[in-house]
Amino acid sequence: MNEQYLKPVIAYLTGLQDSICARIEAIDGCSFKQDEWQREQGGGGRSRVLKQGNIFEQAGVGFSHVHGEQLPKSATAHRPELEGRDFNACGVSLVFHPNNPHVPTVHMNVRFFIAEKEGEEPVWWFGGGFDLTPFYAVEEDIIDWHKKAKNTLDQLDESLYPKYKTWCDDYFYLKHRNEARGVGGIFFDDLNDRSFEDAFAVIQAVGDAFCDAYCPIVEKRKDEPYTEQQRDFQLYRRGRYVEFNLVWDRGTLFGLQTGGRTESILMSMPPLVRWEYDWQPTPDSAEAQLTEYFLIPQDWASKSND
Repeated sequence: MNEQYLKPVIAYLTGLQDSICARIEAIDGCSFKQDEWQREQGGGGRSRVLKQGNIFEQAGVGFSHVHGEQLPKSATAHRPELEGRDFNACGVSLVFHPNNPHVPTVHMNVRFFIAEKEGEEPVWWFGGGFDLTPFYAVEEDIIDWHKKAKNTLDQLDESLYPKYKTWCDDYFYLKHRNEARGVGGIFFDDLNDRSFEDAFAVIQAVGDAFCDAYCPIVEKRKDEPYTEQQRDFQLYRRGRYVEFNLVWDRGTLFGLQTGGRTESILMSMPPLVRWEYDWQPTPDSAEAQLTEYFLIPQDWASKSND
């Protein structure tokens, strides 16, 4: 294990989990429950879940650090240079499912991977990002969300936001529905084309910016009244979230194939969800506007809130 790389990253990630949980508890008024777990093949983590809160129906923030001698074939098939290497993977991942359909669901993840073999240089990379999934979208919220992402990355390198924004739009796309999961944000993987310190700074910037991007939206929308029909639409749209996580998400697949704790891997799932055969929104409704306008990828950061 290369402590030179792992030690500072793990210290940052555990501190990030602490700070995000504290911020969310202050807003919600309820507390996270923590489960510490161990992985038989090596490593473990701590999962924190807030259930039936004042704002969040379920909010999960997980830290994990797993290691072992052999990667699953799903990893080595795409990265054959990892064959025969020991690996360490660590990260913080969260998904928040609000009670109020006017508050968007949100996801954030930052992670680090390193694979080592005696006599050879370690192979390492960073990945992560955050993305927003509204049900009743408000344009100013989406613009603010993307502006925060852009300003965060511009402080490091102005070339990052356009690339990571497009990557996010492409990754969080339900190919079987021909539809975006949400309004995007930023996403990146395999970040190792700069020094370790500079790459590490990217995930730190993303992790540190998350609450400042999301919490103002929560504060603005958490007390808006909603109808039973709007709640039903929220539960219907949550089905898209489940479909993406179980069909397309590489992190879910990696966690299950490496023997991670299933409860922790699947804590991103909403506690309530519904599907309805061939449901169609009323023309010109807010529900129709979500898919016909807001879920179409566009340059939100360049728009004005005026």
